[in-house]
Amino acid sequence: MLRDIRPAFSLVVLFTLFLGFLLPEAFTGAMQLALPWQANGSLLKNNGEIIGSALIGQNFTSPQYFQPRPSALDKPYDAATSGASNLGPTSAALQTAIRQRVAAYTKAFGPGPVPADAVTASGSGLDPDISLANALRQAPAVAAARHLPATAVTSMVEKLAHHAFLGIIGTSHVNVLELNLALDHPPAT
Repeated sequence: MLRDIRPAFSLVVLFTLFLGFLLPEAFTGAMQLALPWQANGSLLKNNGEIIGSALIGQNFTSPQYFQPRPSALDKPYDAATSGASNLGPTSAALQTAIRQRVAAYTKAFGPGPVPADAVTASGSGLDPDISLANALRQAPAVAAARHLPATAVTSMVEKLAHHAFLGIIGTSHVNVLELNLALDHPPAT
């Protein structure tokens, strides 16, 4: 019986070592060389201290900061509870929430068109980006709260915007954490 079990046991040990340790280490090492920023979690730092990831949104509530997309989570932007609300377009609760968000958005940023991402939550509840239209709409209010010229804040938004790949794939968007960090630490002139 030992003679029958030994090859199977040897294969389990061999595949565990190869697929469980060696191959993951090889991939990790290759990604550390090829894409170190991404392989390490796309971490953003402020004065050498890690303050977040460019891949996970944070909740900003001060009028001096750009606001992220609404989060469907009970604790906004809590990665431990990531998930969507699962409310569909015919849901009365979703329609009420969107009406409330539209009212709050127009109160904060004035009358005018409200970008869809300003009033609808993302699928994960952790979206780090807002549309360029949303950021440009918020720019004058953020500039006023910071006592900065609106053109300076709008220029910063435009500079940090990520545009659609080849002009057709994806949409123009801005990472909220990167934008708010840039506001806190403007480049020297």
